[in-house]
Amino acid sequence: MKLARTLRLDVSDDNVFENPAPSGEWAISGGFEFSNWTEVELKGKARQAFSNGWYSIESGGRASFVGVCDITETELEQLRRTLAQTFVEQYGAPDIEAAYPVACEEIDQMRSMCEDFEDNTLLMVSRTLTELGVEETYRSRAPQDASLEAFAVHGSVE
Repeated sequence: MKLARTLRLDVSDDNVFENPAPSGEWAISGGFEFSNWTEVELKGKARQAFSNGWYSIESGGRASFVGVCDITETELEQLRRTLAQTFVEQYGAPDIEAAYPVACEEIDQMRSMCEDFEDNTLLMVSRTLTELGVEETYRSRAPQDASLEAFAVHGSVE
């Protein structure tokens, strides 16, 4: 099984997101957060989170990039429970029983997308607000092969 983890390629997420996600947290699209937004809410760092931020399940932070990797069933179940709890505590779900299937659906959508990519593929999300609601598109960059020479230090021991 595959899912994606947040990546920090540089410090830019600290500057563009109100709550930047640390590197290495499990991530989903997180478009649900913007389902009732209008142009009025799309200002400053909130606009950046809307435009291209992945949602970290653990911290609720945002990241510009995620990388595809393997996940265990145990990790996946913990994420389902964590996201369901977040839906109750922060998004108004009435209880865990109501929130759990929605959390599963959000995570399964991301998991399904990740299955199409090889490990270490870099993913980016773009969102636009349309008359019908939030539209998401995704881009990917395959992992780059690098030869040993790219990392070796050449020279003499003398």
